[in-house]
Amino acid sequence: MAKLSIEFLGTGTSQGVPVIACDCAVCRSTDARDKRLRSAALLRSSGTNLLIDAGPDLRQQALRAGLDRVDAVLLTHEHMDHVAGIDELRSFNFAQQAAMDIHANAATLEAVRRMFHYAFAEPRYPGTPVLNLHGVGLSTFQAAGVDVLPVEVLHHRMPVLGFRVGGLAYITDAKTITASEMENLAGVDVLVLNALRRAEHYSHLNLHEAMQVVEAVGPRRAYFTHISHLMGTHATVSTELPAGVELAYDGLVVEVD
Repeated sequence: MAKLSIEFLGTGTSQGVPVIACDCAVCRSTDARDKRLRSAALLRSSGTNLLIDAGPDLRQQALRAGLDRVDAVLLTHEHMDHVAGIDELRSFNFAQQAAMDIHANAATLEAVRRMFHYAFAEPRYPGTPVLNLHGVGLSTFQAAGVDVLPVEVLHHRMPVLGFRVGGLAYITDAKTITASEMENLAGVDVLVLNALRRAEHYSHLNLHEAMQVVEAVGPRRAYFTHISHLMGTHATVSTELPAGVELAYDGLVVEVD
């Protein structure tokens, strides 16, 4: 069986934690687990590196993780906290002397073409990122030789892709998961799921709703990500979670059975 792990490159929401100009207890916390860059993750599968999302903190995340190779990128959706760092992929173009494969749904790829139009201009300006865009539907596809099953969720009314690789499923920015997509999560060993805060939110699962999804799926372990400063400190929330459920934090590495 392929060896699989996930490294949480960032576990924060769109503003990150601490939030600019905020003086709350979470933003003033000295606990390193309360310092959250924008959400992104690295999946390692038998030597293949798959990057999930390329947000505005990608450069800092890659340097901190010592990341020297990315074999393909999986994009969940087009919001800037998930795609604003795509220009940083040119560093991997230079290092690997190859174009970067990006896998996403049609709407996200269209947004990438629009936001990073200079990368697709002809003639190509020297030094711009070289990107190969691959549209995906809802069937299993291959990214750098790794089988990936999309799991579509709704972020308010926007379709967002989660991804399942073997016994790991990664879902962010979900508010609604249909029964048919829940079936794609059956039997996962590790479930990664967004949990924004305690209070209700129109486009994100809150802590209570995320726990309901975990209970319905029944993974052996669950990790919450895309966390805002309104959730509370990592230390406080951790005491309230049941065994097998944790808040993820930046730099955490989890091995998947």
